Amino acid sequence: MQTLDLAGIGIGPFNLSLAALLAPVPGVRARFFERRPAFDWHPGMMLPGTRMQTSYLKDLATPVDPTSPYGFLSYLVEKGRFYRFVNADFPRVRRVEFADYLRWAAERVPNLGFGQGVRGVEFDGRGFRLSLGDGRAVAARHLAVATGMAPHVPPWAERHLGKQCWHSHGYMNAEFPVENRRVAIIGGGQSGAEIFLELMAGARGRAAEVTWITRRPNLDPLDETAFINEYFTPDYLRHFHRLPEGRRSALACSQKLTGDGVSPVTLQELSQYLYERDFLAGDAATPYRILPQREVYLMGREPGGFHLRMNNGFNHGEEAASADLVILATGYRYALPDCLAALTPALSLDPEGFPRLAEDYSAQWDGPPEHRIYMLNAGRNSHGVADAQLSLAAWRSAVIVNSVVGREVYATEPCPSPLTWAGTQPGGRCESQPAARLCSS
Repeated sequence: MQTLDLAGIGIGPFNLSLAALLAPVPGVRARFFERRPAFDWHPGMMLPGTRMQTSYLKDLATPVDPTSPYGFLSYLVEKGRFYRFVNADFPRVRRVEFADYLRWAAERVPNLGFGQGVRGVEFDGRGFRLSLGDGRAVAARHLAVATGMAPHVPPWAERHLGKQCWHSHGYMNAEFPVENRRVAIIGGGQSGAEIFLELMAGARGRAAEVTWITRRPNLDPLDETAFINEYFTPDYLRHFHRLPEGRRSALACSQKLTGDGVSPVTLQELSQYLYERDFLAGDAATPYRILPQREVYLMGREPGGFHLRMNNGFNHGEEAASADLVILATGYRYALPDCLAALTPALSLDPEGFPRLAEDYSAQWDGPPEHRIYMLNAGRNSHGVADAQLSLAAWRSAVIVNSVVGREVYATEPCPSPLTWAGTQPGGRCESQPAARLCSS
């Protein structure tokens, strides 16, 4: 059995980026495994008209290798859309187009194995042994685990999941008529806003009432201003990683709205829609309530639907609401994949259950250091809030490629920020940096 240099578990955007940057590197044997039959990015939240919150230039490869054939601009050129795209001057790419780009790349990047799920992974002293769903086994020196986040379902809702209560990650795939039914949306982020707008517009029929509940103080905007975006740069990440563990966790929590707010464009669209609905639509408008600063703590059955109990953080009162359908736009949580069960006791985890990661994204574990487990989308507490976003996906992949190969294939040393994060030396100006080193050099 041939031993791979790297075996990837899961093929979402993050491992797809890693595979794309590994593709031109000579002499590296890598293969990525995915149980799904084909690439499909968030199909359950591909609502019509929704846009990306990240620049299209922060794609699978461009930030570290603008010559890569797997970048978004290459996709536009091959599709014959480049000039039309530039002339349209989109402020943000539509989500459906970026999903199509990712699918396009997945059809071209080599060494991807779809329909090949990993059932389990063991370490036999000489390397990792992966058991695949079809009964085959694969050996590898290193692992790259990028299985994504799991939908977060609040404890009070777990036993009610079913045809009348579900998580937003499957919203577009769920069949549910809302005609003359009361709908409650729980969660005040981007997903909650998009679902609220679609239901109010009558995309699934005219609801009897739409109630939107969030524990946030308001419909808080995504903060994507220039200096806030410095959190999403390699320079900040390097400084963040050098902080004590407890300090990193606290900082990540305080920066929540840099990646988990409602985009200002969506908030403007919502405000304009509600103005027209409240003053111009007449009796045909769907009744609604938006309830900020409410913490739901109890959900119970009632005839035909559910009742919700919540605390009002504004006046410290207790309130109730009823709904026939409940949609949980409550985000996602990190969880180690089941296939790593045999390795989990050897992993060092922080108090929140995140693996402790070195600067090159390799996990601290009890095994030999020459065999590494790279964890993607698992580093919120080690590498900051940017870890779950696309912003630094290509840069992180380049760091991992360099670590696997043992030399600098891609230039990853960041230019300093205009903000001085630590020490007193001035930042800002960047000395000349080498371009990404071609693999043949």
